[in-house]
Amino acid sequence: MPQSLSQLYAHLIFSTKDRYAFLAPSIRGQVHAYLAVVLRDMGSPYVVVGGVADHVHILYDIGRTVAVKDYVEQLKRESSKFVKTLGVDLDKFYWQRGYGIFSVSPTHRESVVKYIENQEEHHRTKTFQEEYREFLNRYEIEFDERYVWD
Repeated sequence: MPQSLSQLYAHLIFSTKDRYAFLAPSIRGQVHAYLAVVLRDMGSPYVVVGGVADHVHILYDIGRTVAVKDYVEQLKRESSKFVKTLGVDLDKFYWQRGYGIFSVSPTHRESVVKYIENQEEHHRTKTFQEEYREFLNRYEIEFDERYVWD
């Protein structure tokens, strides 16, 4: 086969350092847009970003040329620099060290998009920690509570 093709969707989740509510509504749209631009510049043709004050959800097509860890490293590095330019009170902004990334079937893509777009409503009744534990359990990922949060 002379041509290499792929369609691999991933749902990436990570929070701000210590889940601090850095991402106020006044800057959240800019930060989400910037995250999408960084991913598109890295070769992801499909990106949806959402979240609330203390974390983000990103659905993207990981393509076939960039490793997941490279996506995440560059995404966090570049967006962290960007966030710090949005106000003097953001000079201590950092993302958490870790992240969760989960596979998404193309047949479930639209339901994940809706989930990401409804984060504000979703988090009226559930914390980030509760949500993240549910993802880890749903995907049957073993974890040690002592090392999940930073």
